[in-house]
Parts: sequence; structure tokens; C-alpha cells
Amino acid sequence: MKIPEGLKYTQDHEWGKIENKTIRVGITDYAQSELGDIVFVEFIEKGTHIASGESFGTVESVKAVSEIYAPVDGTILEVNEPLADAPELVNQDCYGDAWMVVIEMDDPAEADSLMDAKAYKEFLSAEAK
Repeated sequence: MKIPEGLKYTQDHEWGKIENKTIRVGITDYAQSELGDIVFVEFIEKGTHIASGESFGTVESVKAVSEIYAPVDGTILEVNEPLADAPELVNQDCYGDAWMVVIEMDDPAEADSLMDAKAYKEFLSAEAK
């Protein structure tokens, strides 16, 4: 399972890449592997203001439909529209081409409370017990 360094992680298995005052968000390798084959993704509209922990979309797999949650408060600046036509990218490249949204953070310091790769690995180990 891949857990790249330099990203931030949530307990809901989202990752975030800080890019100045924005954060690019997707689901982790752990999340996509637990879900199985992704068949559909859906996001809220660009321009929507969202609170940390609030759902910004859903990922549907052959197993289940799962909510995707915002790691910080902010405004959705971009959604990865190609995923609508190619949801399988989430299984193939969850940390690359299958990013889901870009959020302009209300307070960039809020991202400091998210886990780094080491803490996320420890979180997964503790959850597995």
C-alpha cells in the first residue's frame, strides 16, 4: 500500500497536497483498495463553500457507495471532471490523475492538524488491530 510522503491525511482516508493557499484532495490507496473497482464518482459544484468534515462528493464501487469529506474549511475551486468518464482512474492512480477537488483554504493553518505519512501509517496499523 502506498502512503506518499509530503501529503496530509485524514482519518476518513482522504489525502491532501498543500499548494500555497489551496489543497488538492483525493482518496488514499487504502480507501480505493477497500472499496474495490470504482464505477462512479460525483462531486458538489465548483464555487461551493464547504466545512471540514462535510461531504463534497461520493465514490461508488461494486461494493459500496462512500462519501468523500473535506479535510479543511474552504471553497471548491476545481473538480476533476474527467473522473466522471473514467472513474477507474481512482483505482489506477489515486495520488495522481485521480485527484478529486481543489479547495481554497479559509485558513491554511488548519491543514497543520492533518496527519503526515508516518502518523497515517500508525493510524492504519492501530485500526487494523
